[in-house]
Amino acid sequence: MNQNYMKQYELWLDKAVEDKEVAEELRSMEGSQETIESAFYKNLEFGTGGLRGVIGAGTNRMNIYTVAKASQGLANYVCKKFPKGLRKIAVSYDSRIKSELFAKTASSVFAANGIQVYLYSQLMPTPCLSFAVRYLGCQAGVMVTASHNPSKYNGYKVYGPDGCQITTEAAQEVLSEIEALDVFQDIKKSDFHREVSEGTISYISEEVFTAFTEEVKKQTLILPDTKMDRDVSICYTPLNGTGLKPVLRVLRESGFTNITVVKEQEKPDGTFPTCPYPNPEIREAMALGMEYAQKYQADLLLATDPDCDRVGIAVKNFQGEYVLLSGNETGMLLLDYICSRRQAMGTMPEKPIMVKTIATTDMAERIADHYGVRTIQVLTGFKFIGEQIGLLEKEGKEDSYVFGFEESYGYLSGTYVRDKDAVNGAFLICEMFAYYKTRGVSLYEKLEQLYQTYGYCLNTLHSYEFEGVSGFEKMQEIMKGFRGEMASVGGKHVVECQDYLKGLNGLPKSNVLKFLLEGDCSVIIRPSGTEPKLKMYVSVRAEDREEAEREEERLTRELECHFQ
Repeated sequence: MNQNYMKQYELWLDKAVEDKEVAEELRSMEGSQETIESAFYKNLEFGTGGLRGVIGAGTNRMNIYTVAKASQGLANYVCKKFPKGLRKIAVSYDSRIKSELFAKTASSVFAANGIQVYLYSQLMPTPCLSFAVRYLGCQAGVMVTASHNPSKYNGYKVYGPDGCQITTEAAQEVLSEIEALDVFQDIKKSDFHREVSEGTISYISEEVFTAFTEEVKKQTLILPDTKMDRDVSICYTPLNGTGLKPVLRVLRESGFTNITVVKEQEKPDGTFPTCPYPNPEIREAMALGMEYAQKYQADLLLATDPDCDRVGIAVKNFQGEYVLLSGNETGMLLLDYICSRRQAMGTMPEKPIMVKTIATTDMAERIADHYGVRTIQVLTGFKFIGEQIGLLEKEGKEDSYVFGFEESYGYLSGTYVRDKDAVNGAFLICEMFAYYKTRGVSLYEKLEQLYQTYGYCLNTLHSYEFEGVSGFEKMQEIMKGFRGEMASVGGKHVVECQDYLKGLNGLPKSNVLKFLLEGDCSVIIRPSGTEPKLKMYVSVRAEDREEAEREEERLTRELECHFQ
């Protein structure tokens, strides 16, 4: 933590003159020690996912200076690790405020360091960046996005040559390079337009995007002679993000043409005027889409987040009312669909593997077991699922991977990218929906069938915000408190406490606690890696939904006392 924040503020006041908006904000801070401290009390953390923070002036904010510094650190890392002729970085960006500016800033820094840059000429989803890294043979990739965060945020995800977000070890090496830099003296930066004209920065061709969409379409589980009505009514919202072009292209080229787009959320807009929290996990973000679905009597509602790596859905229940499915529920449906169809088509590999995060429903493992699919558990974060695909590839067993998902609405059925892909998720969901509907079964009905077969399991996520310096310290205290001797959690006896900070089951150390409780229930608590929040995942097994909801409410209410 930077105790000399006033010195940093004065330095920025003098040196940060290139970006007029930043300079103006710095001047407006004068006299407000609390505002200055918040902006300068630490450097914006470069974690395993890169940077993410509030847009604004200061060392703890997303701006052209912190982006340039991170980019110089990454450039130094690439130059040390790879010979001169192999230094290439792919760059993409989403619809967020200043995303294009930050992407061009990063590209200018890379080019000034003699690195060939491949930049998408228009905003593109995160999975398209992951794909481009491998397709173009790059040694790294950068995606400028804050994913599903509110509009005041932006971020900077870093990818390795395998198209997966960089490993913990690589992130530490990049961080060491970043920390050795002076933000105003040690950054190489060239003129963006000159580098484009000279070819050091080149725009990624439409051929790469087409290759990506073709790979998505290859994930189909429908044979040419399989009966399926593709004229189902679909309502889609990209939540003012990057999903519109790729999602519509894949769906339409696959025969799904009865699609209504939510007009207010169709075009890219980093202010997200109708969905302040553009996350398909959040009911408010889906509200306008639900209104459209009701108005047009759509069979299915799809929503992708701004960088199009998460997808949420709503379907009709037995009463004809639209209900949102959780990420776990959609993931279970997809897992069962993929496994059943691959068995029917004779394409199930000899030793199939499904990968899920530890926070994702354990019911998925029971479904996988039913089909003879082995489950690999990884830490929270899709990068760890991508890492497992890479390990399988090195062993020549890439084809063993059949599906990976996490409870936070991330899915991937292929190995063409190494991150969650909402284009792939949206395509498979539509195909699955149409396949079952043609056979007189709704997704809601199919989900109920799964619960009847494997037992009802309710999984919920609760987030608690802790802003600023005091909030950061409070989160540390809460995690420390949970690490104390706890015989019971939420009134239930603790059967086992799994502390992943110690490194469990061969996984990297991570600040995650999992309490296994009596009655086959569990609670996971961890700080978010991208927001000032503590997250709590509650899993309850019960006879039916009503009993599970009562038990979950009681457990959550008692646990929340620890977050006060």
